[in-house]
Amino acid sequence: MAGGSRKSRSVAGGPAAPSTTLVLDNGADTIKAGLIPTGSSGGDDNTPTQLQPRIIPNCIARDRHKKIYVASELDKCRDFGEMAFRRPVEKGYIVNWEAQKEIWEREFFDEKAPLRCDPAETRLVLAEQPNALPALQTHCDQMNMPVTLPAEIMLLIDSGYSHTTITPLLQGRPLHPAIRRLDVGGKLMTNYLTRLISMRHFDMRNETYVVNEMKEAACYVSLDFKGDLEKTWKGTRDEKRKDWLTGAGIAKDYVLPDSHTRFHGVLRDYDPNASRARRGIPNTEDVLTLRNERFVVPELLFHPSDIGLRQPGLADLIMQSLSVLPIGLWPGLLANVVVVGGNAKFENFIQRLQMELLERVPTECVVRVARPENPIISTWLGASNFARHEHVERLAVTKQQYEEYGAGWVARKFAAGLGVDS
Repeated sequence: MAGGSRKSRSVAGGPAAPSTTLVLDNGADTIKAGLIPTGSSGGDDNTPTQLQPRIIPNCIARDRHKKIYVASELDKCRDFGEMAFRRPVEKGYIVNWEAQKEIWEREFFDEKAPLRCDPAETRLVLAEQPNALPALQTHCDQMNMPVTLPAEIMLLIDSGYSHTTITPLLQGRPLHPAIRRLDVGGKLMTNYLTRLISMRHFDMRNETYVVNEMKEAACYVSLDFKGDLEKTWKGTRDEKRKDWLTGAGIAKDYVLPDSHTRFHGVLRDYDPNASRARRGIPNTEDVLTLRNERFVVPELLFHPSDIGLRQPGLADLIMQSLSVLPIGLWPGLLANVVVVGGNAKFENFIQRLQMELLERVPTECVVRVARPENPIISTWLGASNFARHEHVERLAVTKQQYEEYGAGWVARKFAAGLGVDS
C-alpha cells in the first residue's frame, strides 16, 4: 500500500511516491522487517552486508515472575523457564489481532520503536502465504508481495514455524490450483519433541522455548531412517546393544540452561564414560542424552502419519501438486525446487527431499533441490527486491484507492503484473 501525504503532490496531481518502503514478512515465529529507501536500486546493492532485515520475535511472553515481554523485548530475558507465549499467528493465519497490533505498534509506530515510520510517508509491502483468507486485508491496508525470481519457472517450498506450503511459480506468478499445504511446521515438531522428552527424561511441558532451541541445535533429517532407528535401539532388558552403549555416532548430550551461568543450552558429543560416571555423583549440570529423538521429529515432514496426522508427506504432496499441472511443466519445476523457511536449515533436509522425489518422478526428469544461503530471510529479501523495482509504482495502491475500490483493486493490479514480462 502506497500512502502519500496531502501536502506533497506530484506534477500529475497524484500523491508523490513515499520516501521509504516498509517490507514486512509477518511469520508465525519471527517478523522479518526493514525499511527500504525509495529510489534505491537492486543489483549490487542486494548484498547480505548491506541489506538485512531485523528479526523480531512475533509474540508476547510472560516469564515465571509475571514479567511481560513484547516482541524484541524478549532479547532482554535471561530466564526462559516456564515461559508462557501468546502468539498472534497460528497455522499461517493471524488469529489474535489485538496481540498483533500491540506488536506492530511497539516495533514500528511508537516514539522509541526500532523501525519507526510514518504511515503517511511509507509504502507497505507485506508478505502473505499463497491462497490466504481475505481477513488480513480487512484489518490492514496492504499489498500482496510477489517475489522477484531468478528463474521463469520454479517450485517453491516454504517450510516455516506453523506450516509448509508448496507453490509452483511460472514467470513469477503462482499457479493457484496446484498450491498445496502441509500442516507440519516448527511448532508441531517442537511440541512432539517436548512430548518425547517428557515421557523419557524430564518433564519439559512448560519449557517449550528451551525445547525449541534444543530442536534447532540437535535435530537432523535422516537419510536412512530405518538404519538409524536400528542403531538407536536399546536392545533387550538383559543385554544392551553395542551401538546403544557407544551412541553409534547419533547420540548427543544436551546441557540444559540453568538461568545463572548458562542462558542457552549447549549441544556436545555423547560421552558414554561420563554418562556412567554421573551415576550416584551430584552434578551441577542437567544433561539430556538425545538418541532417536534427533531424527524422528523432523521425519514428520515426510511421514505425518507417524503421529496420526492424516496428510501425505512432503514428497507425496509435491507429486499431488504436479499432477494438476501439464506434464510439460514438470521438467522445469523439478529442476528448480527451492526450499525456504526455518525448517530448511535441518541437516540433510535438501538431500532427503531430493532422494524422495527421485523415487517418484519419471526417470527422464532431472531433480535439483536447493536452498538460499539464509532461508529464514529469503522471503524478505525477495520482497525488498520487489520494493526497489523500477516499475513498482505500477502496482502501488494508495489508501484512498483502497478505501474506494477495496481489496479487489489490489488483486487486479497484481494480475496485470509489472508489465515487463515480454
